[in-house]
Amino acid sequence: MLEDFAKKIGYDDPLEIYLSKLEALIIGDYAISKRSIALLLLQEDKDILALIKDKEKDRIDEILKIVREAAAHYSHPLSYIISQLRQEEANRVCSAVMSFKQSHRITFRERLSKIMMNPFTGGPILLFVLYYGLYKFVGTFGAGVLVNFLENKVFGEYINPFMINLVNNIVPFKLLQDLLVGEYGIITLGIRYAFAIILPVVATFFFAFAIVEDTGYLPRLAMLIDQLFKRIGLSGRAVIPLVLGFGCDTMATMVTRTLPTKRERIIATLLLALAIPCSAQMGVILALLGDKPWGLIIWLSVIILVFLIVGFLAAKIMPGELPTFYMEIPPLRLPQLSNILRKTYSRLKWYFMEIFPLFIFASVLIWLGQISGVFNVLVKILGYPVRWIGLPHESAVAFLFGFFRRDYGAAGLYDLKKAGLLSGNQLVVACVTLTLFLPCIAQLLMNIKERGIRMGMAMSVFILFFSFSIGYLLNIILTLLNVQL
Repeated sequence: MLEDFAKKIGYDDPLEIYLSKLEALIIGDYAISKRSIALLLLQEDKDILALIKDKEKDRIDEILKIVREAAAHYSHPLSYIISQLRQEEANRVCSAVMSFKQSHRITFRERLSKIMMNPFTGGPILLFVLYYGLYKFVGTFGAGVLVNFLENKVFGEYINPFMINLVNNIVPFKLLQDLLVGEYGIITLGIRYAFAIILPVVATFFFAFAIVEDTGYLPRLAMLIDQLFKRIGLSGRAVIPLVLGFGCDTMATMVTRTLPTKRERIIATLLLALAIPCSAQMGVILALLGDKPWGLIIWLSVIILVFLIVGFLAAKIMPGELPTFYMEIPPLRLPQLSNILRKTYSRLKWYFMEIFPLFIFASVLIWLGQISGVFNVLVKILGYPVRWIGLPHESAVAFLFGFFRRDYGAAGLYDLKKAGLLSGNQLVVACVTLTLFLPCIAQLLMNIKERGIRMGMAMSVFILFFSFSIGYLLNIILTLLNVQL
């Protein structure tokens, strides 16, 4: 009886024709109906496809031909088309069997939910969340108070002097001493960056993100910016990977798989690689520019402008229809401390297990590069575009670090600022250029895996030249306007 009812819920005519053709070709014995098998085939379910290849060997070519024809008939992926039609059918059934009293009282939570999604009132709320969640909590407290304590007090006065003295007394070889406690040593640079600079920043970011997530604000943010995102070829659904990019761009690139069209996935991947700083990089930059509010405003304005312009041009260049978007909106709720702490701990554990080995690996690579001379050659090559945008030669090291890890490069700028090698203008130009600079090795490999080697490398080449071009223009504009930050 249930299956007879399911058959009454039809899709549009072309899709029903393809389903009928597939049902006629599927003759194997399965635990579910042939119609369900056909629907899963059209949605590119890998397990069902493997099962069909095993049980329908004589007809597999014809089955796959029908699946390809069906996919070519629609401008969006069939998984998206089928989900949308199911949603429409569910709404129709609900409207037929449910009714609401006219006197239904709008609760405070429902009213607040509408306010959050309204463009006129939702914008100020978003600015409030960004100011207190990112700037004050992550930037001022995490990247300011906590980093200063761990960097200057714990490592600067205790750990680094103790380890340098210990290693120099125990290890007789100068080469190994440099590897462990040299200028770019595993302990004095790699572990210091990981624990003193990166750990407090990502911890405060993940804590703030868990609060926002637990309240149910993210789906409302998606609805709020849906119309804006459509201008750059995306839908509100893209807010999920883009917001996750503020945590880790590599993980966020993988999440772009959830976007319904190839066009959206490519645009989102490009914007993640170009204009979305990860939490650690953003936190360090907020700390660098924390005492220069106008510098921070310039940095943020340039990054947002680049995000919108590049997204708009990419949407114009790449063919495709405007994406449609729907999302279930969960109720607003007060965040629970246990949920926040659990999410923060699990994400921090995952992130730190990913980042700590990479920092050690980066220190070893730099050590090997110094021994072989490759490191100095790369620094010398990067010195040309760095001086071209008005920065001192020493900042080339930070950009080279940035290729290993984006946050590693930002931490390199932190050291240059402490040494007094960057003026206010140079610091802003460096922060803008490094934010737009090449994605880190992990994200580059993920781009290649998700988008293919040609697209991944093409994005990286474009980003490399584009980032220094923006840095050059910004330096020229600040000089012509006689701006002193």
